[in-house]
Amino acid sequence: MSASVLKTAANLKSPEFEKSTRRIVDLLTKIKNEEEQIRQGGGAKAIESQHKKGRLTARERVAKLIDPASQFFELGIYAAFEMYEEWGGAPCAGTITGLAKVCGRTFMVIANDATVKAGAFFPMTAKKVIRAQNIAFSR
Repeated sequence: MSASVLKTAANLKSPEFEKSTRRIVDLLTKIKNEEEQIRQGGGAKAIESQHKKGRLTARERVAKLIDPASQFFELGIYAAFEMYEEWGGAPCAGTITGLAKVCGRTFMVIANDATVKAGAFFPMTAKKVIRAQNIAFSR
């Protein structure tokens, strides 16, 4: 059995192609930077406050929970993105959700992020948790 070869009509050396490529790289960089900012939750000061109280952040708890060789497949990182600005925002809707292996089994992990408004729930937080639970129930 042989594979078909798809041919392209795109001119890989054209200025338009190079411009489009640069634009895609710029957009991907922007997304990566936004996600990194979102992963900071309530920010460095809130993280430090949790550590001073002897607590781990939600992301640190998840990292300790999951199997060492597994990855955490995060869902809903953009939940509540640019919402609730009047209260200082709610990165990840204040809750981290995703799929990961624990003791060799795949689980839906839901962790409340106390660095975001001391763990307060927003409407999008509840919606995100319910969606994660529905995903877990459907498996």
